Amino acid sequence: MRILISNDDGVFAPGLGVLARQLAQEKHEVYVVAPDRQRSATGHSVTLHKPLRVERVDLEAGIKAAWSTTGTPSDCIKLAVNQLLPDKPDVIISGVNSGPNLGSDVLYSGTVAAAMEGAFSGFPAIAVSAAKNDRATFALAAEFVVDFLRVMPKAPMPSRGLFNINVPEPANLKGVRVTELGKRQYQDIFELRHDPNGRDYYWLSGRAIEEGESELSDVYALIHGYITVTPVSFNMTDKNTLAKLHEMMTVNEFSHHVRSK
Repeated sequence: MRILISNDDGVFAPGLGVLARQLAQEKHEVYVVAPDRQRSATGHSVTLHKPLRVERVDLEAGIKAAWSTTGTPSDCIKLAVNQLLPDKPDVIISGVNSGPNLGSDVLYSGTVAAAMEGAFSGFPAIAVSAAKNDRATFALAAEFVVDFLRVMPKAPMPSRGLFNINVPEPANLKGVRVTELGKRQYQDIFELRHDPNGRDYYWLSGRAIEEGESELSDVYALIHGYITVTPVSFNMTDKNTLAKLHEMMTVNEFSHHVRSK
């Protein structure tokens, strides 16, 4: 299987390295195109107003080729499938991310954005994240991806979407659950600081609010020790509201907006 790997932690991030080596050992044809630096929480941004620079990098024996770019995770996928890879990939995998991507995180995450960019282009795509930044959790995530790739051809694919996978620490592992996205809200804290010239600036921090999550959610399942697999689609239309809004917008109150021919 020809596999393109990217991430938002940077081309030399340990999670990416663990995944790429594991997949290469399984005799997959592995290519890597990833940012040259940390690009977390960049969402689905793309670079439009400055050039993208690309550099060939040497990662590990067994990996077919690897490149770093000055762009975002989404840029990496665009460059890879349109310019850098010799042939189109069979699947695109983003990760293994350092830290989970749950619930509303998928809207901020560069990791998920890279996979979603692949889905936009019609490729099967996976985003995979580890609950803890350590090699044991990265290794568990990589092992699960290997197993998931074996069943993925038989699995129903999200409509123009991806599979979002989150992996707990090995010591907490209880099993695997198919989940829905949770809420994953944050208590934002802006810490006021001062630079050496006495000017004010703010540093964003805070904590995730994990209370009140549904037992069907990825947030709840990961906290309780389960690998989560969540099908995610970029079609975010609220179908229930769509039907109600359509009904409301066709009543007489809006008749004055209809022009007679």
